[in-house]
Amino acid sequence: MIIVTGGAGFIGSAVVWYLNRQGIDDIIIVDNLGTSSKWRNLVTRRYVDYVHKESFLEQVRNNAVDYSVDAVIHMGACSSTTERNADYLMENNYRYSTILARWAVDRGIRFIYASSAATYGDGSRGFSDDDAVTETLEPINMYGYSKQMFDLWVLRNNLQETCAGLKFFNVYGPNEYHKGDMRSVVHKAVQEIEKTGEMRLFRSYRREYGDGEQRRDFVYVKDCVSIIGQLLNNKDRNGIFNVGTGRARTWNDLVSAVCRAMNRETIIRYIDMPEEIREQYQYHTEAATDKLQTAGLAGVHYSLEEGIEDYVKSYLMGEERCLER
Repeated sequence: MIIVTGGAGFIGSAVVWYLNRQGIDDIIIVDNLGTSSKWRNLVTRRYVDYVHKESFLEQVRNNAVDYSVDAVIHMGACSSTTERNADYLMENNYRYSTILARWAVDRGIRFIYASSAATYGDGSRGFSDDDAVTETLEPINMYGYSKQMFDLWVLRNNLQETCAGLKFFNVYGPNEYHKGDMRSVVHKAVQEIEKTGEMRLFRSYRREYGDGEQRRDFVYVKDCVSIIGQLLNNKDRNGIFNVGTGRARTWNDLVSAVCRAMNRETIIRYIDMPEEIREQYQYHTEAATDKLQTAGLAGVHYSLEEGIEDYVKSYLMGEERCLER
């Protein structure tokens, strides 16, 4: 049995999609559906059961998981970079993860978890996933700090030798429609361009970056789940790895790629960035990918243009709202 926490969410449901395509449906989905629409991500998926995240945590704490578990793919977390309830993030993102990881590792269960590029803060310390660098990072929002706390816990307990963590950079792709403001700019751009004929981007507030020239490492969700699949099949490949293309691209590049996929003229209007996020804004992210390659894991397949074309044409402007069967 494979446990996928956050299995109805963006990356989690894409993991289930990937597993189903490999002929695997011996899966337990752990999540908190609440009143969100992310349940739609499960409609075409094959799995054995759904368990609420608190019920599953209680089973783990009471040693009451009464089925054989081969792997835990822990994607469940609050992923909002603007969440201000620090106690909630500590319990939901950090404490929950420590309990689940210890339970899995003590039983020899494969444990793969989601970290985040938000741990790199303002990027002044670079984007190396070397463990020595990880220990020096200073996130600039509480979400990133909750992920950093767990990465440090893994290192302090030497679990980087027995489990795999993935620092996802800017992920975009199918199944993110329910994320509200946390949706990728690709998803937002298609809706805004269809409605207004143009896309708004934040002005730059640093001289070395022009408007829209702020850079991110954008990675397609299909590449992310492919890497998870490789880790699932190679239990000796462990550590904390960056997951990105290794090439930073501008927001202008992204919007141009979206417009090209939509067969629209590229029209961009630059607007003021809200003052409350200016001090937390990352102007440049770029994953160092040598550690992933040294581990013998294949990196990304899709370029920015290829990923956006697939996403926009096959999903956002196609008949499939979610990942296909």
